[in-house]
Amino acid sequence: MAIPEKYHFKDDGNIPNNTLPLLFYKAVFTETGDTGATWLENRFEKNNWTNSWRNGIFGYHHYHSITHEVLGVYEGNALVHFGGENGSKIWVEAGDVVVIPAGVGHKKIESSADFAVVGAYPNGSDYDILTGKPEERKQAKRNILKVPLPKSDPVFGLNEGLLKLWS
Repeated sequence: MAIPEKYHFKDDGNIPNNTLPLLFYKAVFTETGDTGATWLENRFEKNNWTNSWRNGIFGYHHYHSITHEVLGVYEGNALVHFGGENGSKIWVEAGDVVVIPAGVGHKKIESSADFAVVGAYPNGSDYDILTGKPEERKQAKRNILKVPLPKSDPVFGLNEGLLKLWS
């Protein structure tokens, strides 16, 4: 199993983030275009990360309070700001996978014209889209605490890898 880079983000008053780290897997697959998207969808589904979609990343800070999310880049590249205004800006490109814990903000800053990702959620969870508004905060923080750890890594499957990385 590839060892991901870990990024920890603190609550910045708008984006709650999470005590769990964001996991950034660099260059873990080689297929691109529709073939790459299909490979990601199949791999995520095999590892019980479903309810998938194909698109990009919103150009504003947002997060999900009721689920974790995985993003697999199958085309192009982008500079993504994770963790809110005080977070980290990371270049992602085709072949990369990012596992985003519930509550961790993400925003596309810039990208190539062909930038595209497959997103999915553990156990096919539904998702919400929150933007750090004060009226969202109290319920969002309660929701984040209730989100269970996934039983498998979205790329590498049923093992203790993800749980070890998130412990």
